[in-house]
Amino acid sequence: MRTTVITGSASGIGAATRARLEAAGDRVIGVDLRDADILADLSKAEGRAAALREILTACDGRLDRFGPCAGVNQSLPLPTIASVNYFGTVELIDGLFDALQAGEAPACVAICSNSARMSPFDETPFVRALLAGDEAQAHAALADGGNGFLAYAGSKLAVGKAVRHRADAWGRAGVRLNAIAPGATRTPLLESTLADPQYGRFAKELPIPLGRFGEPEEIAGIIEFLLGPATAFVHGAIWYADGGT
Repeated sequence: MRTTVITGSASGIGAATRARLEAAGDRVIGVDLRDADILADLSKAEGRAAALREILTACDGRLDRFGPCAGVNQSLPLPTIASVNYFGTVELIDGLFDALQAGEAPACVAICSNSARMSPFDETPFVRALLAGDEAQAHAALADGGNGFLAYAGSKLAVGKAVRHRADAWGRAGVRLNAIAPGATRTPLLESTLADPQYGRFAKELPIPLGRFGEPEEIAGIIEFLLGPATAFVHGAIWYADGGT
């Protein structure tokens, strides 16, 4: 039986991914603030460290698949967005690298976003601080004229870059690492965005050629595909799933 870890497993894409992988026979260890096997606050360094310790104990140091699905949107304080979306993903990816190397056909799929390429955030002090692993400086950059869109889209852009930056070392170690970049998907995060007086209008006006929002189960299906043997030669890639936006 494969052992899989999913963060953000209590709702949205994480919950849909957990359900799909469990139906396929995986033993899934869920990590979230509530309703999970491991309760952890990924917005804090000590919470991420505790999550890693508990995960490694639960899987006995051997992991086959990892889906870091935990994420937040602009409805939370800007530092929390940076800490959960970027550090809550990348620190766990790096912290589970050795355990994944011990797994069978190991693979990891991170969650990026199609919003990452909607503005030229590559050289902003915020994204540079994230990629440098400097959480305090990332928070400071947001305090100096940041906003919810920069915090969210910039953090997701940095996740995609982090995946690409690790492709060589991870590939040589035999661990596949990819990311999926969903568009607007009907999750609690999207519902809170639609209700937001500042950002809701932009979400409603997004051009989606397929004419609808995505469903969590549709994104989960792609995550399962990228984790599985049919994509054994896919590595270091960012797959977009946004209805054509």
